[in-house]
Amino acid sequence: MKRLLGLILVTVTAWSWGQNTLEVCSTCTFTSLKEAIAIAQPYDKILVKGGSFAEGNIVVDKPLTLEGIDNPILDGKGEVEILTITADNVTIRGFTLQNAGISHTADQAAIKTLEVEKCLIENNTLLDNFFAIYLGKTSHCQVLNNIVRAHATAEAFSGNAVHLWDCADILVKDNFLTGQRDGVYLEFVKDSLIENNISEKNLRYGLHFMYSNNNIFRNNQFLANGAGVAVMYSKNIEMTQNHFEENWGSAIYGLLLKEINDSVLYNNIFHDNSVGIYVDGANRTDISFNDFSHNGYALRILSSSMGVTIDHNNFYGNSFDVTTNANRSYNAFFENYWESYQGYDLDHNGFGDVPYRPVRLFALTVENYPQTMILMRSPLEQFMDYAERILPIFTPKAIEDDRPLMRRVVW
Repeated sequence: MKRLLGLILVTVTAWSWGQNTLEVCSTCTFTSLKEAIAIAQPYDKILVKGGSFAEGNIVVDKPLTLEGIDNPILDGKGEVEILTITADNVTIRGFTLQNAGISHTADQAAIKTLEVEKCLIENNTLLDNFFAIYLGKTSHCQVLNNIVRAHATAEAFSGNAVHLWDCADILVKDNFLTGQRDGVYLEFVKDSLIENNISEKNLRYGLHFMYSNNNIFRNNQFLANGAGVAVMYSKNIEMTQNHFEENWGSAIYGLLLKEINDSVLYNNIFHDNSVGIYVDGANRTDISFNDFSHNGYALRILSSSMGVTIDHNNFYGNSFDVTTNANRSYNAFFENYWESYQGYDLDHNGFGDVPYRPVRLFALTVENYPQTMILMRSPLEQFMDYAERILPIFTPKAIEDDRPLMRRVVW
């Protein structure tokens, strides 16, 4: 009987553990978030009802749900990291976190996780922080529907909006990110999904990742970022349905692919960039069903790239569709739509009757002698390109579309 009573007591205790809700406000039992965390049991919920709290660095060291009601403010006063999460199964929802302090040794953030699993960070507003959301050695976490705004003017004094380091199985979705150093930064990250985010007007990259394999980037908008988007030293990357737009300047790209292997890019829009895609050292990568419109250079592909397939893309309104730094190419172009193609389709099969070489003579001249760019849209440029079409000697035959499409690809 005593054993049975003990079993019932343990069962009731286990059921009730973590069922409590603690409230924090100026008139509540708890007026301090730190105090509520100290008292709370694992899996309790802490409701913070409005107000502004400047409590220094707040450590969440047990499984808890922290939820803000009426937009409570957690303020780092430009001095400290605001929330440091060291426990699994933590939820942070509904707060404004502002003014996390600048530190070049500790990477202080508004919200930082360290060696945790199963966290949820959603529906927060993060304003003028050094780093906004920083996940370190973290897995199975979600970063959803947050707004990150900053007004950084120098890279040295700004961190990233969403920073992932040595992470796995992370979902970053439906966030708005602006004014930080990088919008989304990944290093040593695998098996993660970056989806439906808007990353615009960041100092450096809208998206920047290195040494990160088996990741998907889908339906994001990268707009007017300082250096565009950079994807480097990674493999098995899927980039689909993204917008790369309005990234202008020297050494600025809609998308930089550096040492990328076994990856796919499809259904993306590259519009109004200095360079749509800059490909350097990519291997076995498919670039298919994308739109390249009104860019300076739509595609710059260097001789260090091999096994890249460029097919079923639309090229229109670009100053230069394709440029390269060599006469040889180990990549394949086929069945793309080229607005500049002037051939015929006499058999009405939808393909041009003669191959198309998208690398223009003037483009090659500019590649080797950049100062000749001042001749852009001059009669000399038109004469050079016309002469090359009549007697194609200088443009690389290795870059040739044998079946150019007569109409734009619809996808």
